[in-house]
Amino acid sequence: MSDKLNLLFLCTGNSCRSQMAEGWTRHLKGDIINAYSAGIETHGLNPHAVTVMAEAGVDISDHTSQNISAFFHKDLDIVVTVCGHAHETCPLFPTGAKVIHVGFDDPPHMALAVTGTEEKLNCYRKVRDEIRAFVETLPEALADPQT
Repeated sequence: MSDKLNLLFLCTGNSCRSQMAEGWTRHLKGDIINAYSAGIETHGLNPHAVTVMAEAGVDISDHTSQNISAFFHKDLDIVVTVCGHAHETCPLFPTGAKVIHVGFDDPPHMALAVTGTEEKLNCYRKVRDEIRAFVETLPEALADPQT
């Protein structure tokens, strides 16, 4: 039996932000947190997210985009919604998981406003680094009602 915290990161399509959050959590906090990610829908893994995470030394290339329904009967402690749409449409979990919202900007949407591969990747890098900073505060940040 594991004493690790079971934490699910939830986003709209489980393609970018939730995948980065799962990757960072497994990389930085894997000794104390079982990290998962899912989406309200499944959009596939974003290749730019894979690229910028690899730059930081975290391989998420084997992740797959999963639907939230796969986790309805998993014994989750916390669900962290990382985008507004997921937070607004997050279902109730039969296991009574606590839902917390910690929103991050959407890198694909941000990248629409810039041209050039490097500028687009910078949008992903910015959010990658913000997610890492949040993950570094876990699990303590999850107990803060202001989160």
